[in-house]
Amino acid sequence: MKLVCTQSDLSTHLSLTSRAVPSRPTHPVLANVLLQADAESNQVSLTAFDLSLGIRTSFSAEVLQPGAIALPAKLLNDIVSRLPEGEITLDDESSSTGENLPDYSGLIVTLTPKSGRYQVRAMGGEEFPELPVIENTQPMQFSATTLIEGLRGSLFATSADETKQVLTGVHLTVKQDTLEFAATDGHRLAVVETTNESPDASSEDSLEVTVPARALRELERMLAHSSESEESVALYFDQGQVVFEWQHQRLTSRTLEGQYPAYHLLIPKQFQRELTLERKQLLSSLERIAVLADQKNNLVKVSVNGDAQEITLSVESQDVGSAMESMPAQISGEDIDIAFNIKYLMEGLKALPASEILMQMNTNLTPVIFTPLGGLKMTYLAMPVQLRN
Repeated sequence: MKLVCTQSDLSTHLSLTSRAVPSRPTHPVLANVLLQADAESNQVSLTAFDLSLGIRTSFSAEVLQPGAIALPAKLLNDIVSRLPEGEITLDDESSSTGENLPDYSGLIVTLTPKSGRYQVRAMGGEEFPELPVIENTQPMQFSATTLIEGLRGSLFATSADETKQVLTGVHLTVKQDTLEFAATDGHRLAVVETTNESPDASSEDSLEVTVPARALRELERMLAHSSESEESVALYFDQGQVVFEWQHQRLTSRTLEGQYPAYHLLIPKQFQRELTLERKQLLSSLERIAVLADQKNNLVKVSVNGDAQEITLSVESQDVGSAMESMPAQISGEDIDIAFNIKYLMEGLKALPASEILMQMNTNLTPVIFTPLGGLKMTYLAMPVQLRN
């Protein structure tokens, strides 16, 4: 195998794929990234797989001799990321070892940038496990923009608690003309509904699947690297496995088992109080007073004053001090004092893509709903925290 590529292409795609390399591989070959070079298409693909998450990315290169080889992912990434910009030649022919370099036995790959030469021990490409393939299923098509919008509005609300396995993922519901993303950790819920403008969506197209947040974070990162926001992404689904494919990129992931909560039942249909607020102003105020929030409970109290048409945010930390800020709001309904985990409030506000938001509530202990006014159809539910007098 022999190829010539640019340092920036190799480094970018290595950093994307390396995120699927396990930190403690169950088999030595899994600590590697599989490099495949195709002379016909002049494409180089890199694959990493931890037996749960698999990532394959491709880029253009001058392939002089085709081949496949498994290279140590971390070492290769560390070398290539530090090399100067410009062309790099990769060669696995033993004749390229050079006179002043040790005589290795086994498979060796030589990297030749303009400034020197590096040799790395490698493994045969045939030892690397195949990525899962889903056959005999018609893919569903989505635009990259649709997926990015949905992931940005939901991923932050997933649970980090591995004991609540199904909550560590985003629940995707595909219908004929909509794609819904839902995430909850038991204290808050984010739901984003995007339009599925798939040209070949049929009325039979419906699917519900929970995909690990880790895989979807990588999907979002990979899509952000893609050049075309309107390009089509194919989604294949089979029992226990999901595959996303676009251009020359591919991400595979196992799905999460278990019944996802019936989250639509948690969202109230009627409200006694409604507030219209400037999102950025509210977020800025919260970020300032959060500095003084008590680290133990991380609470912010929101006092709603209908007569003054304003809300007051206040935090108190027994050992440090206290802070309060007021801001105008359009308020309908009776006055109320209500408290939230300030971190949950800020994360939700960051994800709501609008200049103005609607805050709807009933009592100080029932779910509170935040929605953007205009733009993306998103619902953010936060559970209040009980205030202790």
